[in-house]
Amino acid sequence: MDCSNGEVQHQWMEDVKAGGAVPFLDPDNCPNGWATPPGDTFMVRGPDYLATKVKIPGGEYLLKPLGFDWMKSPAKICEVLNNKTHRVRKAIDDEVSRGNQPFVWAFNLQLPSKDNYSAIFYFVSLEPVPEGSLTDQFLKGDEAFRKSRLKLIANIVRGPWIVRTAVGEQAICILGRALTCKYTQGSNFIEIDVDVGSSIVANAIVHLAFGYVQTLTVDLAFLIEGQTESELPERLLGAVRFSELNPGSAGVYEVPSEEQQESAPFLPARLWQGFSNMLHNPGNSREPSSTSQSTNGSLHKEDADENTKGSLHKEDVDDNTAGSLLKEDGYESATGSFDKEDTEEDSNGSLHNEDADENTKW
Repeated sequence: MDCSNGEVQHQWMEDVKAGGAVPFLDPDNCPNGWATPPGDTFMVRGPDYLATKVKIPGGEYLLKPLGFDWMKSPAKICEVLNNKTHRVRKAIDDEVSRGNQPFVWAFNLQLPSKDNYSAIFYFVSLEPVPEGSLTDQFLKGDEAFRKSRLKLIANIVRGPWIVRTAVGEQAICILGRALTCKYTQGSNFIEIDVDVGSSIVANAIVHLAFGYVQTLTVDLAFLIEGQTESELPERLLGAVRFSELNPGSAGVYEVPSEEQQESAPFLPARLWQGFSNMLHNPGNSREPSSTSQSTNGSLHKEDADENTKGSLHKEDVDDNTAGSLLKEDGYESATGSFDKEDTEEDSNGSLHNEDADENTKW
């Protein structure tokens, strides 16, 4: 393929990158924009992880960055790639009509807010997925497999003390265990809609962080967890950095009539205030409080019944951080995660020191 043809073939990707409500910028300077952070900023399971628990820098991504949508809507935003009028779906269809076969991954984080904000990250593969690879297994697997494997790593690059305290410097979770996920797959795409409001803890943390969103720089990476020796080392699918997002810059998504859904109920103020009080250090009066900002999110009875005691995921941990442990099934630490069989909880859900040395906040 000559250079000019290659440039033409990839111009559609550049058009999608530039087509969202916020611009694609340099990762070192992306105010109210998005970028691709270096893969080595994320730590993943190394080739000998099962024996040594050693993690390694993430390295190159399996997928190419394609786009970012920062949107809001009167109803919860979901299944955007099933909407043939959406800009990314149109770009996919146009490429297929030219005889190309891109495969797009969309991760839609549905934020619990009264305006139904969604942050949607798009990545693309231009080559066929290797048969039998972990990625291939995920695409062909059932919901139980997907729920147990899709992992999110979140790094707070810059942000106020209270958010860094709530999330931790790096938070890791198996999305399908911690949150309600919906998987929509077509011949040239897969979309994972992640209902952040389905977890009472994640709901409260996002409620807190949203009050400071214009001061935050966050890196998010997506990968499929390796659980056997043949599946290691882990490989990052893709990652995105967003910085100092302005809620007012969000585009308005017109939900097709057949996709209209009820907005999630508001998070009760008493519950939010209780969570906020747990985060605040009574002796530190200089840190701001965001309890005045309203939010909404769906509350699942099974989540509420757990209170702050959570089910813990499985990896060993090495580092020590102060504070209470607020954890649900699927969350792990930057160096590892937690397993009920390997750890003991007291009645408040905190971890015994002799069983693990790190407490992750998210």
